[in-house]
Amino acid sequence: MRDREYMRVRSDMPPGHVRTPSYLRGKVGWVERTLGPFENPEQLAYGLKGDPLPLMRVRFSMADVWGPASETPHDTIDAEIYSHWLEPAEAPNAP
Repeated sequence: MRDREYMRVRSDMPPGHVRTPSYLRGKVGWVERTLGPFENPEQLAYGLKGDPLPLMRVRFSMADVWGPASETPHDTIDAEIYSHWLEPAEAPNAP
């Protein structure tokens, strides 16, 4: 099994069209897979040419997203997030 690549979702809250769920901002997950380069939808929404960016499927544990409020802390949630929203991170603490 290969080592997991952990990433933190940037916690920015910019105005405008943003394609990153606010409930995942600041949370750490691991890259489940890279889906390939796609045009940046945040630019496309304003009629600009979308720069190609890697789109990543990032997996988060429910415990890391919802904390003690998680009804199923060992379950996971996947989100497809563009690379410009991600920064390298250390593995989160085990639940």
